[in-house]
Amino acid sequence: MMKHSPFFEKIEHIGIAVKDLQKANELYSSLLGVAPYKMEEVESEHVKTSFFKTGESKIELLEASHPDSAIAKFIEKKGEGIHHIAFEVSDIKAEMQRLKEEGFQLLNDQPKLGADQKWVCFIHPKSSHGVLIELCQTIAL
Repeated sequence: MMKHSPFFEKIEHIGIAVKDLQKANELYSSLLGVAPYKMEEVESEHVKTSFFKTGESKIELLEASHPDSAIAKFIEKKGEGIHHIAFEVSDIKAEMQRLKEEGFQLLNDQPKLGADQKWVCFIHPKSSHGVLIELCQTIAL
């Protein structure tokens, strides 16, 4: 019998860093056969995003809106490509505390407002074999 993580509900989305969001939207629209269901700018992170849904999975495309943003630095260092994997959690503060106790290095001490009406927190790639991990909790409206 397959066991599920008691902490992470599902992979919420995969984030992909792109240089040109409009061109990337056209490519992914052609690839997936659907247009992005949402586009927004997250000023605090200096990023423009668009989201695609395929089945229960989501893809987030991220374009830097400022040359000093994390996405701009990522693309400069590594080029376009997978930036992070996000996991849905039901209680982000409890997960942050649990992960700290497990020895993971978090990039923020408190959840931050992210895209797609989510509270977010990131785990430093040094703590997770080079993969940037995002925790997401849907904000109750």
